[in-house]
Amino acid sequence: MKTAATVSLMTIRVSGVLLILLGIIIWTGHADQVIPVHELLGFVLVLSLWVLSYLAARAGVTMTWVVVAVAWGLLAPILGLTQQGLLTGDWHWTIQVLHLLIGLGAIGQGENLALRMKQVAATQVR
Repeated sequence: MKTAATVSLMTIRVSGVLLILLGIIIWTGHADQVIPVHELLGFVLVLSLWVLSYLAARAGVTMTWVVVAVAWGLLAPILGLTQQGLLTGDWHWTIQVLHLLIGLGAIGQGENLALRMKQVAATQVR
């Protein structure tokens, strides 16, 4: 299970960095053609977060943290796939910033679960 958690966390990290880079490129208007790649990587990140959530639940992490991570993983693609129609016009940038924050939060949720898994494992060794 430790290997699966490490792979999930590393997938979250790598896809997260790539998503941020692609998001910046898309946001500046230089590469709308990479939006499908951005969406695919977003799904990879969310699926990895859900796998890590499952592993965290099995490892004994408090269910509150697991549920928050699963819900966050559900929120990210909902916002990402609907953002084009939300608050269009001069204020659309606020939706884009919210999308960025939700994405960063998804990465943070993965980091949080991994940390809590280590803490649970450390208390079980004693």
